[in-house]
Amino acid sequence: MAAVHGSERLPRTRGRGGGGGGGAKAQAHRLRHNGATSEVWCGDALEYLGRLRAGTAKLVVTSPPYNLGKEYEKRRRLDEYVEGQRRVIARCVDLLSDGGSICWQVGNYVDGGRIVPLDIALYRIFDELGLHMRNRIVWRFGHGLHCSRRLSGRYETIMWFTRPGGYTFNLDPIRVPSKYPGKRYFRGPRKGELSCNPLGKNPSDVWDIPNVKHNHVEKTGHPAQFPVELVERLVLSLTDRGDTVVDPYMGSGSTAVAALMHGRNSRGAERERRYVEIAARRLESLRAGTLRTRPMNTPIYEAPRAGGAPAGADPAGRSRARGIDQYA
Repeated sequence: MAAVHGSERLPRTRGRGGGGGGGAKAQAHRLRHNGATSEVWCGDALEYLGRLRAGTAKLVVTSPPYNLGKEYEKRRRLDEYVEGQRRVIARCVDLLSDGGSICWQVGNYVDGGRIVPLDIALYRIFDELGLHMRNRIVWRFGHGLHCSRRLSGRYETIMWFTRPGGYTFNLDPIRVPSKYPGKRYFRGPRKGELSCNPLGKNPSDVWDIPNVKHNHVEKTGHPAQFPVELVERLVLSLTDRGDTVVDPYMGSGSTAVAALMHGRNSRGAERERRYVEIAARRLESLRAGTLRTRPMNTPIYEAPRAGGAPAGADPAGRSRARGIDQYA
C-alpha cells in the first residue's frame, strides 16, 4: 500500500460502486491517525482482497452477512452462501502473516423457523484450509428480537483460528477486573501475598458486551453494527502496534476505528456506498477526537449512587470520545 497523508474523502460517482456493477469506478477513503493508516474501499469483498499482498495481515476480523435477506445482501440457498464464504475465507487465509489470526463472527441462518448455526456450517472450511481453532468465543448481549415460538436468541459466536504453530496472543491488555481483586493467600509460604493478578483476570471465552441498539452511543445508520469494544479485544490481544488488520465486510467501520485507536493499520471493503460514507465520517471524528465509543469493560449495569447517576458513570452519558491508544 502506498503511504497516505491526511485524508481522502469518498468522491460521489454514479451507481453503487460495487465490484463489477454498472461500470462505476470503485473509490476508497484513506486516513492517517495515531501512527497508522486506514483504507475503506467501496466495492466487492473478494475483489478487494485480491488487491492486497499475501502475508500482510496479522489479523482478519469480520462479521459477514448472515444470508437473512437484509438490505445489504441477497438471500441465497444455504449451500450457495457457504460456497461464497469459502472463496472469501480462502483468500483471507492467503493474507495471513506469520503468527496471524482470523476471527469470524457469526450468528444463525434462519429458514422457516429452522435454525442453522453459521459457525457449525462454516467450521469445516477453516479446518480444510489447515487452520486450528483456538477459541469459540460466545458474545452474549442483552437485547434483541423477542421470539414467540422458540427461546429468544441472546448470543452469537466468534471463531478464532490460526495456522498450526505459534501465534500472537497478548492477554494483559484485555484483562477484566477480578471478582475479588484484593484476595490474598491465607496460609503457606505466600501467606499475605496477592493470590490474583493485579492487572485483572482472563476475560474467558464468554463476553458480555451490549449490541448496538438505538440508545447505544455508537449507533449509526447501519442495521447490524459491530460494537467497537468487541473488536478492540481482538485487536489488542492478537496484534501489536504497526500490524495490519483486514475486514472484508467493513460495514460502518468499527474494525477500522478499533485498529486506528490502538495504532494498527486497517484495510477493508464495503460494497454499499452509504456505509462507506458512514465509516469515513466515524474515522474523521476519531482523528478529531470527537468520536463517542463505549469504553472497554464498562459494566452493563451499575446500581445507582446518591444523586441518581450510576457509580463510575461519565457525566456525558457513560461514553467518552477517544482517539489515542491507552496502552501505548
